[in-house]
Amino acid sequence: MHHAGELAALLTACFWTVTALSFEAASKRIGSMSVNLLRLVVGFLFLSLFTWIYRGAFFPVDATASAWFYLILSGLVGFVFGDLCLFQAFVVIGARVSMLMMALAPPITALIGWIILGEHLTPMNWLGMAITIAGIALVVLRREEKDVTSRAIRKVKFNFPIWGVLLGLGGALGQAAGLVLSKYGMKDYDPFAASQIRVLTGIAGFSILFTILGRWKNALQSLSLRKPMIQLSVGAFFGPFLGVSFSLLSVQLTTAGIAATIMAIVPVLIIAPSVIINKEKVTFREIAGAIIAVGGVSLFFI
Repeated sequence: MHHAGELAALLTACFWTVTALSFEAASKRIGSMSVNLLRLVVGFLFLSLFTWIYRGAFFPVDATASAWFYLILSGLVGFVFGDLCLFQAFVVIGARVSMLMMALAPPITALIGWIILGEHLTPMNWLGMAITIAGIALVVLRREEKDVTSRAIRKVKFNFPIWGVLLGLGGALGQAAGLVLSKYGMKDYDPFAASQIRVLTGIAGFSILFTILGRWKNALQSLSLRKPMIQLSVGAFFGPFLGVSFSLLSVQLTTAGIAATIMAIVPVLIIAPSVIINKEKVTFREIAGAIIAVGGVSLFFI
C-alpha cells in the first residue's frame, strides 16, 4: 500500500491523542506511578490476545537475541524513563502542554544522531529545530514587567511549573531514544510482537521500582476504583496496544524522521478535545505556539 508508513504514523498521532487525555484523567485520580504500571499490564494483555489470533503465538518466542536486546533497551528508555517523566508531567502541567513538549522528540532524535553517530544536519534542519523550540517557548514562557523604583524591569518566567516542563522534556528524550533503538532492533520483525517485548520490559522495570519504593499497595487498591480503571483501560488500548504498535509499524515502513514528524502533530490534535472534554481555556498564544512547533518539526525533515 502506497504511503502505508505515513498512514500508520497519522493513526498513531490520533491514538496518542486519546491515550494522553485518558491517562491524564486516570493519573490525577490514582497517581502517575500506578497508571504507568497498570496500563502496561492491560496493554500487554491486549497485545498478547491479538498476536495469539494474528500470529498464532501468545509470546514473541521467535524474536532473535539481537531483537530482544535492542527492544529491551528501547523499553527501558522509552517506557520506564520516558513515560515515567511524561505521566508525571500530565499531572503537573496537563496532557496538552505535555504533548506539546513531546514535539521536541523528532529534533532530539536527529540531534542524538548528529552528536553520537556523526549524522549530517543541514541548515534547514537547524532552522526547523529553532522554530520548534520557539513555538514551545511561546507557550511555556511569558515576559513579565515589574516597576521597581520607577524603573521597568522585564523578566522571563514560565507559564507552567518548571518541574513539569523538565518532565515533559524527559518524556521527549525517552521517546526519541526509544524510537531509534526500536527501529534498529526490530528490522523486519513483526511490530506487534516487538511491542510485546518493549511493554514486557516496561512492566519489569516498573515492578522493580514499585518494590523499591513500596508502592504495590497503592497499585492494588487502584484496581477496585471503577472510573480510573475504565480510563486506564481506554488509554491502554489506544496507547501500549495500538499506539506503540502502529508507531513501530510506521518506522518499519518509512523513515524514522518522517514517522516522527507526523506523530508530532498530537499537540495540535489535542487542542479541540481539551477544550470540549476538559473545558480547558486555550489562548491564541497557545494555539499559535502549537502550530509553530509542529511546523518547525515538519521543516526539520524537508
